Amino acid sequence: MRKLIVISAPSGAGKTTICARLLRDYPQIRLSISSTTRAPRGTEQNGKEYFFLSIPEFEKQIQRDRFAEWAKVHGNYYGTSRDVVEEAFQKSHPLLLDIDVQGSASLRKAYPDETALIFIAPPSLEALEQRLRSRGTDSEETIARRMSGARAEMARQNEFDKIIVNDDLDRAYNELKRWLKEEHEI
Repeated sequence: MRKLIVISAPSGAGKTTICARLLRDYPQIRLSISSTTRAPRGTEQNGKEYFFLSIPEFEKQIQRDRFAEWAKVHGNYYGTSRDVVEEAFQKSHPLLLDIDVQGSASLRKAYPDETALIFIAPPSLEALEQRLRSRGTDSEETIARRMSGARAEMARQNEFDKIIVNDDLDRAYNELKRWLKEEHEI
């Protein structure tokens, strides 16, 4: 099976939880591991959370067109290696990608027939801000930056094949499972 399941959402919309459930419930789905030039955090390991590359290594891969999508965010490169995608295709595993809106558009361009784009939307910007605040982990500056990003991402949600409003996590997840089964036989 040649399928990329691409999930994008503003920070705090529930994307990470939904992706974790998909991986738990569908053992045939593999999680794509992105490449980055940022330093590992905490106990992160190369090849597990990310493939950690130097800036020259990453730029060399860009020049060789070895990324299906990539972007420079806050001074660091992030990208999805074509090798990761091709390996999943060779092994007939659907590949789950948890990436931003810009990356989603790039993947659709690189793999138009294989890409299923899903946008997880919060019920409202107010609800999203409440979720971010309830985490208790972000500064006011970080919340403001995330809210600004959320507005920009939500303005592009109509570029996606499926929009799921996460007003209830179980309902949203079940809607995604139904859609993947009906539209993509997963």
